[in-house]
Amino acid sequence: MSGSWSPEELPNLRESDHEIKSKATIAYNCFAWAAEETHRRWDPYVYHWPKGVRRELTMEAFVEAYSTKGYELCDTPDREAGFQKIAIYADSQGIPTHAARQLDSGKWTSKIGEYEDIDHESLECIEGDGELCYGRAAKYMKRRIP
Repeated sequence: MSGSWSPEELPNLRESDHEIKSKATIAYNCFAWAAEETHRRWDPYVYHWPKGVRRELTMEAFVEAYSTKGYELCDTPDREAGFQKIAIYADSQGIPTHAARQLDSGKWTSKIGEYEDIDHESLECIEGDGELCYGRAAKYMKRRIP
């Protein structure tokens, strides 16, 4: 099942790699979705941004932002019992472009631009240099599941 995006936008995403889980919406973005917030967009310049966090488009600021939700840096995206993980993607200049959250199953979930939310098999299947330009998963964070 393909989404509202074109194959050129996500060249590594195949039909068998993902399942669409919502309708398209602009109510929230991928950064908010990774933080489990669907009532607002996260953006350091225009929309919601956690209090006390630098309002800049840097990896350091995004790491700080997710730290306000209980996440801490970790070394790998590998599933760990008792933890929820997120991956922050960056372009070739290290600028954050996307975030994905790991599900209990070990799969990942992402909000694809202004399109749908999807569950996807791996971080790599939405990496690349297509028009959505997610780049590569660059930082991993985890928080203990209560």
